[in-house]
Amino acid sequence: MSNFVDDVQLNVRGGDGGAGCVSFRREGPEAFGGPNGGDGGDVWLVADRNTSSLIAFKDHPHRRAVNGVHGKGKDQHGKRGVPLEIHVPEGTVAYDMYTGELLADLPNHGDRWLAAHGGRGGRGNAKFWSNKRRAPTFAEQGEHGEDRWLRLELKLMADVALVGFPNVGKSTLISVISAARPKIANYPFTTLEPNLGVVRVDNDTNFVVADIPGLIEGASEGKGLGHEFLRHIERSRVLCVMVDLAPVDGIGPKEQEEILLRELGDYQPELLERPRLVIGTKADMLTEGMATEDWDGDSISAITHQGIRELVGRLAMLVDQARQAVPDHEGIVIIRPQPEGAMVERLGEHEFRLVGRQVERIVALNDVSTPDAMNYIDHQLERLNVPKLLAKAGAMDGDIVWIADFSFEYQQGS
Repeated sequence: MSNFVDDVQLNVRGGDGGAGCVSFRREGPEAFGGPNGGDGGDVWLVADRNTSSLIAFKDHPHRRAVNGVHGKGKDQHGKRGVPLEIHVPEGTVAYDMYTGELLADLPNHGDRWLAAHGGRGGRGNAKFWSNKRRAPTFAEQGEHGEDRWLRLELKLMADVALVGFPNVGKSTLISVISAARPKIANYPFTTLEPNLGVVRVDNDTNFVVADIPGLIEGASEGKGLGHEFLRHIERSRVLCVMVDLAPVDGIGPKEQEEILLRELGDYQPELLERPRLVIGTKADMLTEGMATEDWDGDSISAITHQGIRELVGRLAMLVDQARQAVPDHEGIVIIRPQPEGAMVERLGEHEFRLVGRQVERIVALNDVSTPDAMNYIDHQLERLNVPKLLAKAGAMDGDIVWIADFSFEYQQGS
């Protein structure tokens, strides 16, 4: 079984907040207390250079932070839930699993994204004391933690991407110029997963090379295996296009180059603007005059090491130039704050929904089964002008109004 996984689904859930406490104190100067529940833990995605794959989530996709602790008597506030840090490889991109919306891009070690908020802890009854409410008998419930499904996609961070048809010699080359030891065999699609190798030119110069599984014509449209790994070329600074000097199924090196560049351009036109080298491979297998009429570029042999030193030197120079011209990728976190207050959505002829972080929290945090709590909810909804908003939206007596999973009948003037 492969240990390299680059596309997974992940369910993250913040910890639930602890409930506030209804408690009355009779010692000391206070008549009552009622401490708060602890907030639930948040869930963070953290890019980590020591994590190389998303395999940890393949069979175990659920991650949940610790819940907050309920408040207790004698002014004991509940303990906050411990945040959960989920370590992912550098280059991980997070999307909403259902909408496909980009949520975060974490290319560098230490990049962080808050993937799921923990629920807010409920306030104890003491927090609701007022001149009119001298001894409140209700406390807030803990808010549920945010629960969402993500799709994580890994885009390898490499300085050089080796691009070519199956069996062109990419794996052999990476095994020669680096310490990587990919699987090598004489049949198509030997490489089923990308391989990374560090090429050390001298004590001060090194770069990372990615051996991308072989592309074929039509890869950008989903043919063959290469389409699964085209995204790993996106972050590479330099492209090394490798063509087989011996015809592949009757396709000469020049035509191979044309096909490969066309597939890259069809997938992402910007890739054709990257610095690139085009190199002929397997020079040791050519007989005199074989295929030379169709190739006038540089050639190498990973077996005899012909042209290897020169190739490494040229790649190192291009990588250095690219590093100076383009800084490291910056992490991207998409922040779309939820609407405050309340908004009205019409669900049907006699049904409405109130949406907005504040109005949803009013119901989520309060016990709707007690008269005191319901009076408090009514007061808070009036502060948000909910009755006026519903009347303006056309709500009539007896219409059903939803706030999250809670519903009530609308009455004008209520």
